[in-house]
Amino acid sequence: MKKTTVYELRTLYRDNMRVTGMEFGSGEKSAVIVGGIRGNEVQQVFTCAMLVKKLKELEADGRINAGKSILVVPVINSYSMNIEKRFWSTDNTDINRMFPGYDKGETTQRIAAGVFNAVTGYKYGVHFASNYIPGRFVPHIRIMKTGWEDAETAKDFGLPYVVMRDPRPYDTTTLHYNWQIWETKAYSLFTNQTESIDPDGADEAVKAVLNFLNARGIIRFDNHRGYISSFIEEKDMVSVKSNTAGIFRCFSDTLKTVKRGQALAEILDPLDGSVKAEVKSPVDGTVFFTQEKSFAHANAVLFKIIPSL
Repeated sequence: MKKTTVYELRTLYRDNMRVTGMEFGSGEKSAVIVGGIRGNEVQQVFTCAMLVKKLKELEADGRINAGKSILVVPVINSYSMNIEKRFWSTDNTDINRMFPGYDKGETTQRIAAGVFNAVTGYKYGVHFASNYIPGRFVPHIRIMKTGWEDAETAKDFGLPYVVMRDPRPYDTTTLHYNWQIWETKAYSLFTNQTESIDPDGADEAVKAVLNFLNARGIIRFDNHRGYISSFIEEKDMVSVKSNTAGIFRCFSDTLKTVKRGQALAEILDPLDGSVKAEVKSPVDGTVFFTQEKSFAHANAVLFKIIPSL
């Protein structure tokens, strides 16, 4: 393994900000894996660290194929992570809404430009991503439909689902979208946690990436291949929302099969504990997402369900 500085930002009053990458193997730019772009993405950084540990073992055993190179960038926004802030510490901007960046622009634009220059040109790009809605997800691969996507290869991760997403205007400034535009086959990998570590989720994500790298001929890795992935369209998922606010008491977890009319949760009055509302499934299907917060707000998404065919 070779440790390298992917990007360095000079600062006036503190030590320079450095984005560090770990390089494995040598030769063509085969795969790049990026972890925490936002300052609260602790699980994503932890997952990258576990991946680096495993890749070091594989490299020592000579199981990274000749002529192939892998770059892992565990964390980008270390400044915000140091103060437990999700976005850039001074102006609250999101680095993952600044790609491909501008090297003469605002600070986060310059960071995005410097990082993108280092992680572009690879054949495959994997981003350990987090969702804007806190909660528990079925681990899955998400791909934007840009016209340059390669959805079929996403099966090689061996996760239960590959979610296809129609990009919205604000998606055009993400790392995933711009990877595709610059001819890198991009995949966003989602696990359950963001602000705290989930060792089981990290282990599943690491194995999924190693499965993918093995299937693509980049490494040699013997492991159970996981699931035969199912493709679903994000727009086809059914969102179940609350019609009132209160304490959220959940009855169902992810990957559970539910029937139409089945009780998924209760919303309780926080003052006397009475049931204000019963949350029921509007369809037959599989629970893909559940809210994790203890309080439900009115009209908030509590569940997402993959409807049965």
